[in-house]
Amino acid sequence: MKPLSLSLSILLFLVQVDVFVITVYAADPRIFHQPPNIPSRLRKHSLMNTKRHHHSKRDVLLNIPLDPSISVSSVSDLLGISEIDTAPSESIKKYVVAHHMVGNTYPYTQDDWSRDIQLAMANSIDGFALNVGRDTWQMDRVQDAYNAAQSLGTPFKLFLSLDMTSLPCAAEADMQAVQAWVSRYAQHPNQLVFKGHPLVSTFAGEACTYGGNFVSTWTEFKRGLGGNVHFAPSLFTDPNLLNTLPFLDGAFNWNGGWPTQLGPSSTPEQIKQAETTLSSDLSFLNGLPSKTYIAPVSPWFFTHYGPDTWNKNWIYRGDDWLFARRWEELISMRDRIDIVEVITWNDYGESHYIGPIEGAQPNSQAWVDGFDHQGWLEMTKYYATAFKQGSYPSITQDKVFLWARPHPRDAVAPDHVPRPTNAELTDDFFWAVIFAKEPATAILYTPAGGNDGQAQSTMDYSGSLVVDIPAGINKLRYPLHPGRTMAIRLERTGSVALDYQADGFLFNPTPQVYNFNAWVGWKAGP
Repeated sequence: MKPLSLSLSILLFLVQVDVFVITVYAADPRIFHQPPNIPSRLRKHSLMNTKRHHHSKRDVLLNIPLDPSISVSSVSDLLGISEIDTAPSESIKKYVVAHHMVGNTYPYTQDDWSRDIQLAMANSIDGFALNVGRDTWQMDRVQDAYNAAQSLGTPFKLFLSLDMTSLPCAAEADMQAVQAWVSRYAQHPNQLVFKGHPLVSTFAGEACTYGGNFVSTWTEFKRGLGGNVHFAPSLFTDPNLLNTLPFLDGAFNWNGGWPTQLGPSSTPEQIKQAETTLSSDLSFLNGLPSKTYIAPVSPWFFTHYGPDTWNKNWIYRGDDWLFARRWEELISMRDRIDIVEVITWNDYGESHYIGPIEGAQPNSQAWVDGFDHQGWLEMTKYYATAFKQGSYPSITQDKVFLWARPHPRDAVAPDHVPRPTNAELTDDFFWAVIFAKEPATAILYTPAGGNDGQAQSTMDYSGSLVVDIPAGINKLRYPLHPGRTMAIRLERTGSVALDYQADGFLFNPTPQVYNFNAWVGWKAGP
């Protein structure tokens, strides 16, 4: 194992249009605000799916490469960030969980849950936060999930994440129903118990009115459970006020995974700043002294519903190796973070799923089908292990990860749903993360692709990016070209160590629909 680390020197390869950089981040809280032209809350229900609008806000960055020679405890001093105290407050097990949309599991059986659990465990995920809404069938799926976890005989954990944009919370009967759900699983062997009590979270809940306001609602929620709950909701309210809320045992910072402060009017300087700092964590930590902090990590965000359905149509900038950068940020401050929650396992409608595409999609097939994201799941294994163990695992096998959007940002499509809000924030690059077991030469290039995305040439290096990379985690980008796919080759001492072409991907200049989802691929070497 190598200690978590930073380099004392900045390593930059500036080659034409590109910069090679490995990153670690510092916290910089910002004022919360809603994304432009997006309603503050959106409820949507269907026969097979209960979904919700995601409130989101985000923040600023520093580009410094990792180096195995400096321990994580020196991160704050090196970056001059006195606010981040890396000294652990208590010895409590770290968890990595994934947000699982029960609303997308209508056809699931217990066997489906078993497969999800086993796949998650194989990738260093310890549990699922089960997002549940008002559809009555959802609690049957939750029961199947708990049954599957117990039948497998594994330590995999589950807990409820109450979707309060769906569940009612205005009357006593509403609270009694929620309390009954929580009590039902409180003693289950696979229930996640944190600091001595069953963990329960939410999506939203600040608009509840039982008892007069949300403070009364959630105070009564805990009282009715006799205090036997560790309540860490995601409330979309000022994080500086969290410590004044008597019912909180902790909080989940849902909107901490994307640079949501950016909008159509953002300047290039603001976009650049968002590439170099991404953290609202400090605001939550300051508002939660001695309480549980659940930090988010998310790889992407794109949703494309028109006014005739749920009227959700925007992106958040997912460029700049967002998933890897955010993980490295959280690892650098792991002693202040209790749980990392991956957003999400299966929220297809918002394109941030890392699990397989299965179950019941919420009418998102137009931008999800054919866009597997399990390369990000494989990447999760490495970073989640580092977060939980406190040291980056040694890299003993080369791995490459590539992702990109399927058409140019400014392409025009005959789509009845307009181009998504914030589309101008993204850039036409493909993004590469390389886990290199030894120094190598990396070659990024865009071979011509056929109509099916199959590369037509394996040696078309025209205009390629050639970079000598050190052992460790490396991040590269390269411009996408219409009609071409993306590829990467690693070479050592003149021999090919790994060669990967994204067969199935084509950067299409004439799309039929606007699709700002990511195509993700990966390959491991021998």
